[in-house]
Amino acid sequence: MKNSYLGQAWLVLAISLVFGALLAGVQVGLAAKIAANKLNETLSQIPNLVPGGVADQSEEVQMGERAAFKVMDANGKHIGWVIKAAGNGFADRIELLIGLDADAKMITGLYVLAQKETPALGDNIKKAEFRDRFNGKPTDAVLSAAQSPEGPDQIQALSGATISSQSVCDIVNGATDQFVAALAGGEE
Repeated sequence: MKNSYLGQAWLVLAISLVFGALLAGVQVGLAAKIAANKLNETLSQIPNLVPGGVADQSEEVQMGERAAFKVMDANGKHIGWVIKAAGNGFADRIELLIGLDADAKMITGLYVLAQKETPALGDNIKKAEFRDRFNGKPTDAVLSAAQSPEGPDQIQALSGATISSQSVCDIVNGATDQFVAALAGGEE
């Protein structure tokens, strides 16, 4: 009887290793395609994140440890920035694109690139109704989520998703602080 359990355990282990190797192979094989798709999605959002921005005139630059896009208008004038940011949400990692004006003093747009928050609650962070609450906020403000905002630095939290709302605020705060510091330090 012991041999049958041991034999079954080895079979399960062998099958697990085979499927694990297959999944790893798929991940490695598709990593470049996934990165290209995220880049294309980022570029397609530039005009929405920085009004007047033209995606094909914008260039990716490294600002300290953060990747950013220097956004140009149709005449080649620098009009803003789009920075990538990520952090932990309620359920999983949240990836954002944050639009900033040319001086990086004001948020001009927000886009949720990836999230796995609770369906019908936290995943509402991807809706324009929530994202638009960040437009026009200064980058030197410490934004926080509140059910009943009392000041200009507070964002109306999503009902039933305060943690997801606060997570987005925290990601935006951290990313803009780092970017503004890198920009001030001339790390472009």
